[in-house]
Amino acid sequence: MQDLTLEKAKTLKRCDIIYHKINKNSNGTHQKWKVNGKIKLWLTDKNRFQIPVKHGLYSYGYIDQHNFKEFMTDD
Repeated sequence: MQDLTLEKAKTLKRCDIIYHKINKNSNGTHQKWKVNGKIKLWLTDKNRFQIPVKHGLYSYGYIDQHNFKEFMTDD
């Protein structure tokens, strides 16, 4: 597994799977998060983005330029 980089984060698309580095499941594997919508990019600030994600049935959130280092991909 590789760390999620800024460039890779901007190229994610809906239904892509990413993994949380810190949070783990009860069996010790990394939590699986799914991209749940369209990625929002800003034209005025190239380092700013927002990715909607989902984990399980009721956990929703966003990955942005502040917390993308907590995630990794399986590429």
